[in-house]
Amino acid sequence: MKRLTVAQARRIALAAQGLAGPRPAGAVDVRHFRRVFRTLGLLQLDSVNVVSRSHYLPVLARLGAYDRSRLDGFTTNHEEVFEYWGHEASLLPVDTYPLWRHRMDGIRPWRSIQALEEEHPGYVESVYEEIAMHGPLTVSDLSDPGLRTGPWWGYGRGKNALEWLFAKGRIAAWRNPDFTRVYDVPERVLPERVRAMEAPDRREAFRRLLVLAARHHGVGTTGDLADYYRLHGPTARPLLEELADAGALERVEVPGWRGPVYLHPAARLPRRVRGASLLSPFDPVVWHRERVERLFGFFYRIEIYVPQPKRVFGYYVLPFLLDGELAGRVDLKADRREGVLRVQAAHVEDGQDHLRVARGLAPELRQMAEWLGLDHVTVVRKGNLAAKLHDEV
Repeated sequence: MKRLTVAQARRIALAAQGLAGPRPAGAVDVRHFRRVFRTLGLLQLDSVNVVSRSHYLPVLARLGAYDRSRLDGFTTNHEEVFEYWGHEASLLPVDTYPLWRHRMDGIRPWRSIQALEEEHPGYVESVYEEIAMHGPLTVSDLSDPGLRTGPWWGYGRGKNALEWLFAKGRIAAWRNPDFTRVYDVPERVLPERVRAMEAPDRREAFRRLLVLAARHHGVGTTGDLADYYRLHGPTARPLLEELADAGALERVEVPGWRGPVYLHPAARLPRRVRGASLLSPFDPVVWHRERVERLFGFFYRIEIYVPQPKRVFGYYVLPFLLDGELAGRVDLKADRREGVLRVQAAHVEDGQDHLRVARGLAPELRQMAEWLGLDHVTVVRKGNLAAKLHDEV
């Protein structure tokens, strides 16, 4: 069995994620967006907008500065991309739509939907009929959306019904410029060629999604690969063994990784990785925290929901990738009113050269500020990298 060092596994993973080579030298266009989707397989969505909506940041990390309105045009082009529950809410290549039909068909009624049907019989179906007749609509466009029951996920009955119909695949959705979901029936959203594709059964869909996950990760454990598309681990485990037996994946060993470990046959092992990128908390490189620790020795948690006195590194912290290592992290905030990208804390990892990391990070921060339309970067003197970074910015 082939044996990889952790450093080799790390370089394979970064190459598979499109972070091992130089960024495009010229203007970024739709061809580059397609390449990002082929490389990542999806962009995870999140509503937090402290710096930027999360799905814009992995594209910035791989392509450099680009026109966000052009990405909006690409991701709302239903011939190219659709939204569904991939790795959480995600933008996915439209040709993968049949692979998600098993999830749509297999989802069981939520307790909230069961309660809604008991209290308001026929309401969910009436929402579907309103969308079919008058869509596209947002929840606020419904004739009877109901009242919210609280902040965050305190959905009213209209939103509950829409989300259930969306999860079941009976309606489709996309985001308007305010990041609000817009709903319509699939017949008016998804290309006919995609809707006509035969949907594989759950087992076959899992097999194909696991191979895709291996391609996007390059190398990974059962947990890594199942997590990429949020697949059921006990179901994935024997299927990965079958795929390895069939030669679709290769079994390998990585020191310290509890096996089995699988390598995609097309995975590339670069001799070295050069370059710098700031990674969103929802970037595929860092979203599986246990994998990040195995690959990079980097302990990472999102502290958005941690009370401020208990936060270690900050509120919205982006890991900093430098020459193939997660060398530091910065707590960022885009102060749009003042035109400033604020570095509210900056930390360097143990064993890293502070000046080297600061000099690598400063241009990335300046690029991000310009990309966000902000005038300059300011650094608060908090964290063991802050002083050096302040001097470089």
